Amino acid sequence: MSGIGSDLPIHHVRVALTGPIGTFAAVFLGISSATRLVLALSTGAQGPPFAQWPAVFVRGVGFDLAVLAWAIAPLLLYEAVLPARVRAWRGHGGLRDAGFFAVTCLLLFAAVAEWTFWQEFSARFNFIALDYLLYSDEVVGNVRESYPVAPILVMIAALALGSTWAVRARLRAADRDHPARRARVVYALLALTLPALSFLVADIDRMAFSGDVYANELSGNGLMTLAAALRRNELDYDRFYRTMPDGRAAAVLAELGVERVLRELHADAHDETWDPGRMPFSAPPRHVVLISVESLSARFLGAFGDARRLTPRLDGLAGDGLLFTRLYATGTRTVRGLEALSLGTPPLPGQAIVRRPGNDHLATLGEILRGQGYATLFVYGGYGYFDNMNAFFSGNDYRVVDRTAFPRASVVFANIWGVADESLFDNALAEIDRAHAGHRPFLAHIMTTSNHRPFTYPQGRVDIPSPGGRDGAVKYTDYAIGRFIDMARSRPWFSDTLFVIVADHTAGTAGRTRLPVPGYHIPMIFYSPALLPPGRIDRVVSQLDVPPTVLDVLGLPGDDHFFGQSVFEQGHTTPRAFVSSYQELGYYKNDTLIVLGPKKRAEAFAIDPRTGEATPAAMNARLLDEAVAYYQSAFRAFKRGELKLP
Repeated sequence: MSGIGSDLPIHHVRVALTGPIGTFAAVFLGISSATRLVLALSTGAQGPPFAQWPAVFVRGVGFDLAVLAWAIAPLLLYEAVLPARVRAWRGHGGLRDAGFFAVTCLLLFAAVAEWTFWQEFSARFNFIALDYLLYSDEVVGNVRESYPVAPILVMIAALALGSTWAVRARLRAADRDHPARRARVVYALLALTLPALSFLVADIDRMAFSGDVYANELSGNGLMTLAAALRRNELDYDRFYRTMPDGRAAAVLAELGVERVLRELHADAHDETWDPGRMPFSAPPRHVVLISVESLSARFLGAFGDARRLTPRLDGLAGDGLLFTRLYATGTRTVRGLEALSLGTPPLPGQAIVRRPGNDHLATLGEILRGQGYATLFVYGGYGYFDNMNAFFSGNDYRVVDRTAFPRASVVFANIWGVADESLFDNALAEIDRAHAGHRPFLAHIMTTSNHRPFTYPQGRVDIPSPGGRDGAVKYTDYAIGRFIDMARSRPWFSDTLFVIVADHTAGTAGRTRLPVPGYHIPMIFYSPALLPPGRIDRVVSQLDVPPTVLDVLGLPGDDHFFGQSVFEQGHTTPRAFVSSYQELGYYKNDTLIVLGPKKRAEAFAIDPRTGEATPAAMNARLLDEAVAYYQSAFRAFKRGELKLP
């Protein structure tokens, strides 16, 4: 191009901005805004009020621009260094078209992936998405079994191809102009300064602009939240959260009856404080079968008022056993449930301890019982390398058995996530029989898988054909548990066994508050018909109270190794529960929820005991101290190695 204009950087920048750079920016912002709109519409009545939508979308464009500053930098740098001879080459236009097509496909694919993630977690990409990238085989297989992948990919390619065809003239416009040196300098400067500016002004914490979690999440950009999760995957409590002196924290916990004492335990140990006067049991059971059920919200059970009859067997067990009506999970993922049910520790911000280095030989329920002569098993229907389960449990004195060890003939059905629950329980029975034949008491922790997407299971077991969605999966899991109990009745160890049936977490914690308490409500049933009469416990109980309660029921020492407390312990203080996301830490007590967050944030909410609705409230200084003492002490104990047995 000739003339005075070709010597001015502003002219070349204008050409670039109306050509490939501007076109890419428009497509990026269009896809980001469309994704936000689709996610907002998919929330339905649960989503933010329509009056909040303008704020959601205005803030959303701001976050989109912050991500665009990073996404567009390589293109600016390309325009800065592209040699004139390559620009003049006739084939270069085709390369631009191909590059635009590929990038558009990636953006559309990310949008679809974010939609599927939203359906599961009601959140933008977070550290869970990072975990899924690490376990790509299971995740890709799960997606293939849950969604029509081929038609979706064809649709993405068709949309990208149509978009490329529509803008091809604009893409090639830049090749008709040869930028001067000064223009190239401008491109290079923009490539460096825009990401730097975005880094300085864009803060992921600004997503929390309202009290409505849906509005906050919708305002974000998935690529930005994914990058933030990469940086915050393991948050340092002392750096980001409220703290207090160690002595003060210890004093607060002591007032609550939490004084952890780590000591060696031997096979001849016994607890002289076992008292039938404070126990509903007629005698201590000898064995424990702990079944942690995938994604079993309390709301699915008829025992909690559901009228769909999805859980007739569990409802029967609840009526014949001890039903805990106000038990709360500590988190939203299986690793959180496994952490609480084995280690009895408040959740740490970021990754669960199950996923962290240095998590071996901790004071887990299995390690404590193994030291007292128990055979300890962890039986899982999936691949135990997922979420580091095999390494964690084997490192804490459980003998691990996952689907790779199941005889092929014993598996009647399997999907990418795991074998059918009935096959899991058949193999668990064989392992328990083997342990009992060794004349040792046993703890068998069984982790189910069938109540998980893609929600497929053997045909003919329940009246909802597979794949039956969440309802069908719940009903099948209920069938499998009932079948397992029926088969166990014929075993010689049945009458001496306590069956603990508890969820790992709920099927979803979506809500308008950061930590919606009803979204953590899970069932737990203690079932031992020869030793335990039917009953109910209607007080608040935390999932991390299960390990010390089990030890207390067995009449064995070691319950003082945990931050949790036995529900049967004399002088038990006011009931409380712990709920968390990957960075929000909640402490629920006296119908008040204290939420600790990054940047040393602390908030209080009044929780309606009937509806679970949260209303901002004045901070209760005592409850704040208790929350900080629990979470800080748990974090420091793990970091200092103080969760390990001697």
